[in-house]
Amino acid sequence: MATDPRAVIDRAPMSRFQWGVVATMVGLNALDGFDVLSISFASPGIAADWGIDRAQLGIVLSMELVGMAIGSLFLGGIADRIGRRATILSCLGIMTVGMLGAASAGGVYSLMCWRVLTGLGIGGMLAATNAAVAEAANAKHRSLAVVLMAAGYPVGTIIGGSISAVLLSMYDWRAVFVFGAVCSLLFVPLVLWRAPESVAFLMHRRPPNALARINANLARMGHPPIDALPEPDVVTSRKAPLVNLFSPGLIRPTILLTLAYLTHIMTFYFILKWIPKIVVDMGFPPPEAAGVLVWASIGGATGSLILGLLTGKIRLLALTIVAMLLSTALIILFGQGQSDLAGLSMVAAAAGFATNAGVVGLYALIAQSFPTGVRASATGFVIGVGRGGSALAPALAGFLFAAGYGLPTVAILMSIGSIVAALALLAMRGWKQPVEGAAG
Repeated sequence: MATDPRAVIDRAPMSRFQWGVVATMVGLNALDGFDVLSISFASPGIAADWGIDRAQLGIVLSMELVGMAIGSLFLGGIADRIGRRATILSCLGIMTVGMLGAASAGGVYSLMCWRVLTGLGIGGMLAATNAAVAEAANAKHRSLAVVLMAAGYPVGTIIGGSISAVLLSMYDWRAVFVFGAVCSLLFVPLVLWRAPESVAFLMHRRPPNALARINANLARMGHPPIDALPEPDVVTSRKAPLVNLFSPGLIRPTILLTLAYLTHIMTFYFILKWIPKIVVDMGFPPPEAAGVLVWASIGGATGSLILGLLTGKIRLLALTIVAMLLSTALIILFGQGQSDLAGLSMVAAAAGFATNAGVVGLYALIAQSFPTGVRASATGFVIGVGRGGSALAPALAGFLFAAGYGLPTVAILMSIGSIVAALALLAMRGWKQPVEGAAG
């Protein structure tokens, strides 16, 4: 009987090569984090330069979320057909063009279009990297690897935000987008070098050169080659991966995880998208406002790492539910306002800790809840629907502010999303993933 290379990878210790793939995916998610929040760092300058009000700014802040929804839904499915690596490289190209376009925008409408394009690349990237990192890791460290990958998001905002603060003190808001474009382009050679196609994907799709490519990956991991590919466990479904998500074995996690992501990400993006403008409106200069957002990201990175360390001791589902409940409480606390920059930074860091822990917990739950053949499609669907709906969050907050509601009221209303997410995850209790290959 031919050896199944997926079983070899699952049982063996993680090699330096595998951790290198994980590190590359962490970097890509860090890039995503910066590209998403680049508009937040730039927003005070955009509002001052073009004289737009909070309601208009809220719509601008939502535009890449619309693109992310489209990218996640459609490019996630493509990643299950052409591969994780090819999708990642394509998305890097899209993101580079989108960021350069935003830097050259001459008005609100052109900026909105370029942010939609940037979001298209970011959305596809998230779906592909989540699947790629899950398939690079062994069974023991899979949840930890996905959590580490997701932790790259706030790390990207920390590094990018710190650099943005320097750029904003020297140049105008356009420099933030130019920096993002350069970073996106620099990741292309790194992916070509350190991120080959996953063994699990090659086993599932079986292209003509699958055996040679799988053996090349096994060699880089320190494993002996296999002589032949084992027979598939089941006949691969001919249905589109998105249709498979609604098969009897997968419809429950598809609906519940999508609902949880949709509602929690609305709370998450309220805090991240509006911090700079809220802080500027309190009388602080834009570079200091960017610094508060960096503290929120530091809290987010810490929350990600602590959740990752706890996954070996406490069930991931329970950890994520607790994070959602903490998120609700801390967003409400942030809405009470603080009198000085230090207080704002501390509360923002605490809110970032809880909201980001909830997001990375959801990524890990998605990775462990769906089999290889639909993993990128599932990630894309959950993120796509979630971010499509969450595009309303910054705009909704903007309209609430414009209608005269104060920060305490807006924060309470926007915190409700995390409560709904916790309830959806409670309904996940007792569900088990079907055997690999059985979906559809």
